[in-house]
Amino acid sequence: MATFKFFKMHLRVPFLILALIEFCVCVAAVYISVYVRFDGQKIMDVESINSPVVTSILFGLVMPVTMMAMGLYQSRFRGGILGVFLRSIIGFLCGAVVLALLYYIFPSLHLGRGAFALALVLAFFMVGTIRPMFFYYVDRDILKIRVLVLGAGDKAASIPRRLRRRVDRRGFRVVGYLPLETDHSVAVDSALVIDLGEQSILDYCIANAVDEIVVAADERRNGMPLDQLLTCKLYGLDIIDLLGFFEREQGKLPLDILRPDWLIYSDGFDSGTVRDVSKRMFDVFASALILLITWPFMLFAIIAIKIEDGFSAPIFYGQTRVGHLGEPFQVLKFRSMSVNAERDGVAQWATKNDSRVTAVGKIMRTTRIDELPQILNVLRGDMSFVGPRPERPQFVEELQKEIPYYQERHAVKPGITGWAQVCYPYGASMQDSIQKQEYDLYYIKNHTIFLDLLILCQTAEVVLFGKGAR
Repeated sequence: MATFKFFKMHLRVPFLILALIEFCVCVAAVYISVYVRFDGQKIMDVESINSPVVTSILFGLVMPVTMMAMGLYQSRFRGGILGVFLRSIIGFLCGAVVLALLYYIFPSLHLGRGAFALALVLAFFMVGTIRPMFFYYVDRDILKIRVLVLGAGDKAASIPRRLRRRVDRRGFRVVGYLPLETDHSVAVDSALVIDLGEQSILDYCIANAVDEIVVAADERRNGMPLDQLLTCKLYGLDIIDLLGFFEREQGKLPLDILRPDWLIYSDGFDSGTVRDVSKRMFDVFASALILLITWPFMLFAIIAIKIEDGFSAPIFYGQTRVGHLGEPFQVLKFRSMSVNAERDGVAQWATKNDSRVTAVGKIMRTTRIDELPQILNVLRGDMSFVGPRPERPQFVEELQKEIPYYQERHAVKPGITGWAQVCYPYGASMQDSIQKQEYDLYYIKNHTIFLDLLILCQTAEVVLFGKGAR
């Protein structure tokens, strides 16, 4: 499955093709619905539709975007047929709401209620027909990158160990593992171990249509066939190391094999005035937009807290967290636990079915409404809208001892939502924190406004489906 980098993000070509196909399908649905609704009239001839081209394109753009927000363009989506169906329904409903709002703001783009409803139904069933056929071909080897792994030891074995599921391997197929003298042992499936014989690596790659070589040697200081790898590179084969491979396929940096020199010499970790200003502008705009949309929910939350705990009970809960460059700040949340949740003053992880959580608090945590007051932290400059989640100082001291590169997360401002939040369930243990750190390091290395927009869009899925909420 071919990929290309766009603002440091590895985008998969087949999924871009799917988005383009579904865009065209949605545009076609508008034309068909108008033809049916207005008794065979073409959309250009309907007087009530002022901007037929713009109106149809707008419909075609909004629907794929709302489906993306539901996670339907993720190559590792694991929701099954029912999950796809449910997310498609919600995606189209959200798209209908967005379009209705745009029609209200820009009346010249209005399609008409009958044609609009018919277009929604047509587009939904046409997309639902195309997707199963698309994924049938995506899961076939003809659309996958054919990978030769250089190495057959412990590091090479981490590929099938980390990428066990079929959806994890949608982008590639391992043709085989080429053992090296420096491998500690052969730790991969013996059926996939290659014996070149008299062949060179390039000859094998040509004969087996290999697209990419992944260097996964246990020891790289000696025994590497550098001359042959250079020949393959000059021939046009892609050469990538194991860390870069996992970064692309998993969207995270595995801590168990991460090396400081790789972090130093790899691209990323950009900073500067332009980056800081654009990030700040994005934070203010996103915060203002979310505040405009969610203020009724915040008002209901305040009223519910007062009804449940009494009018003298506090609404907000301030908690010290570690922010940018390790500086502490007070994060603001709606109070979702009992007033004396930590009466002994000892910080505690939140657990599943935590008895300290109030009835209203459970609803707020599931829907993430309790996080909304942090918009004020963003506007004040303590946080960004997107970034690693801030932790309490007591937890940071513990996590820094156990998790490699944990201090590096403070190189950027913490966020209300983040890459780890949209990719990994709620973390409330050391192992969960390690997994989240792998995603957070990926974000810190590759953060751009494009990635922030993608995370902001996918946060809708987290909120609507309660992913990881406790």
